[in-house]
Amino acid sequence: MNRPLEFGVNVNNREPLIAPDYDLGMLLDLSEAVEEHGFASVWVGDSLFSKPRYEPISLLSAISQRTKRVRLGTACMVTSTRNPLYLALEWATLDAISGGRTILGAGAGNPEEGVRREFEALGLPFGKRSAVFEEGLAVLRQLWTEGKVDFHGTYFDYDDVSFYSGTEMAPLMPLQQPPPMWVVSNPRLTGDAPSDVMQRRLEAACRRIVRYGDGWMTCCRAQHPEELEDQLRAIEEYADRDGSDFSRLTIAYQVTMNIGDSEAEARTAFGDYISKYYPELSQAMDLSNWGPVGTPDDIAAWLRRFADAGVRHFICRFGAIDQFGQVERFAKEVLPLFSAERV
Repeated sequence: MNRPLEFGVNVNNREPLIAPDYDLGMLLDLSEAVEEHGFASVWVGDSLFSKPRYEPISLLSAISQRTKRVRLGTACMVTSTRNPLYLALEWATLDAISGGRTILGAGAGNPEEGVRREFEALGLPFGKRSAVFEEGLAVLRQLWTEGKVDFHGTYFDYDDVSFYSGTEMAPLMPLQQPPPMWVVSNPRLTGDAPSDVMQRRLEAACRRIVRYGDGWMTCCRAQHPEELEDQLRAIEEYADRDGSDFSRLTIAYQVTMNIGDSEAEARTAFGDYISKYYPELSQAMDLSNWGPVGTPDDIAAWLRRFADAGVRHFICRFGAIDQFGQVERFAKEVLPLFSAERV
């Protein structure tokens, strides 16, 4: 494998709602700064009302007009809560507006109580969200590659549907056919369930990644690079059994970090920030698994270890009120250490 190691920035579209000194205009300014500093991509998150934030497609449309080069993605979008026809049309429009720069980071939805309430409010089956998720991705890919969809599933049923009435020159399509879809999943090899249940969950995650994705995006196990290596072996083994090309997948990791003059300073700032950004998850999880905190050398060492494990694209989310300062410091003190590396 001979691909450049890439870095993007999640510009934190929830932060304007929780931080008095970071508004929506500053977020758009930050996206320009990310491009100017040489990053490869800009990302935004998604939530309906569990953890409210500005809506990702509208926001990425605005960011696309403030940038020229960076890829634009969701880290991640809960596509299982969206009608795939509307999502296909909206994302195709975004892809055209941006000049073909989009990456759809798509997830089924995590097991938080707040996410469960979102599904209930939308009248969707939370317990079947993975099946809904897979069917939706299949519909998206067919529309974006063939210009129409014939699909007969449990949750979606379409006969010859396209964004074409006969009066247009052709079906409305994205510039990329299809825009890459990175399946967001955090499969665990061990956990609180019996081993056979864990194995079935891992197998299902591998199937989704290989069959529906152009990449795999994961997060939240920052203290366990060896687990990432095991996960990648499982995905590659599934791809081999499925007759798929594992090497085509982009391996991405969303990492939340804080850069400081010392580990103690960075850890304090990081903890304060995450407790506001993710109040439910921050109480249930060990924050050390969100990502590294410390000096630029500490951050670089963590990135190198996960790059060695197989990550090709890091999505950097900064756990700090001062987003501009963190982006600039990473760009000046960390990014140059990796600028010429390939994996």
